[in-house]
Amino acid sequence: MNDHRQASFRHMDEGTAEDWAIIGQHFMPFAGQLADRVLTHLKILDGDYGGFPIDRLQHSLQTATRAYRGGESEEYIVAALLHDIGDTLCSYNHPDVAAAILKPFVDEKLHWMVEHHGIFQGYYFFHYLGMDRDMRENFRGHEHFEDTARFCEIYDQKAFDSAYDSAPLEFYEPMVRRVLAAPKRSIYVGLAESG
Repeated sequence: MNDHRQASFRHMDEGTAEDWAIIGQHFMPFAGQLADRVLTHLKILDGDYGGFPIDRLQHSLQTATRAYRGGESEEYIVAALLHDIGDTLCSYNHPDVAAAILKPFVDEKLHWMVEHHGIFQGYYFFHYLGMDRDMRENFRGHEHFEDTARFCEIYDQKAFDSAYDSAPLEFYEPMVRRVLAAPKRSIYVGLAESG
């Protein structure tokens, strides 16, 4: 759609039904390009080592490939691929970025797992930085504790092997597009269904 009309309000409380109809017509095409923007941002991780044995893109691909080969669901695999996408934008809280991207598209367990993986991953290295490696114990008893610990143990913390044969990003593109195609839980679900 090449509708170049724009809303006319200066403040939202001045908006009209016509203004919001215009905005709504622009929303769906823009939202439909989310997978493209996410894939483009993943490519930023290419060549960014941060001192690690492999770059951040290869770590993401390796985590996803391990999950794929482990027989996980497509949503799980996409969550594994995107779990560190926030590294470049939010160095101190990168899990929050990935969790926010995934929240409308995955179930609560996967959202919680991605949102908390940083603390759970800390079990493997926090003590080397003078931090408490058992910080994750604050979440012991949570219904998604074991799933998150398992993700870190068998997929995330093992995904720094430079000799591992990871599938390329192109392999995951169709999965990313399917998972990010339509929200399951969001204030905009109705808008997506009507668009």
